[in-house]
Amino acid sequence: MPDYHGKFDILIIRDVIEHIHDQDKFLSFIKQFLNKNAVVFVAFPPWQNPFGGHQQMCRNKFLSMLPFFHLLPVSVYSLVLKLFGESEITIAGLLEIKETGISIERFEKICLKNNYAIKSRILYFINPNYQIKFGLKPRKTYKFLNSIPYLKNFYNTCGYYLIAEQ
Repeated sequence: MPDYHGKFDILIIRDVIEHIHDQDKFLSFIKQFLNKNAVVFVAFPPWQNPFGGHQQMCRNKFLSMLPFFHLLPVSVYSLVLKLFGESEITIAGLLEIKETGISIERFEKICLKNNYAIKSRILYFINPNYQIKFGLKPRKTYKFLNSIPYLKNFYNTCGYYLIAEQ
């Protein structure tokens, strides 16, 4: 593969940003890779959604299907994971995701701070990934529900954004 250090017309950041520790710095950093008029596609699950903690990674079947328990305080969350037999590696990974989880409002605020315009935003009640994983048909969330600050993070399972430098 050639060593390419150029710029791009589109960057795809799908199910990544919620794992990055300094999302603000990251969105600033990627600008060096963008051509003029480039766009960035960003998709992520809002942290507060039923499975925003990526608990489907749990080996314990019950925990892997238990919604919202990742929102417990760190000490309680960690204890529950231990009590249900999760490995130290899994616990460490889930606690790291707890540190880096991102809400819809926080992502949009970071975009504005870094001089990105939100060209398109689609919020999903049923994540398109769930069609392959669980056989569920993707469903966009009704627009009026997406106008409810903070609460929209609890029922949207995914946000798709197209952003560009202003």
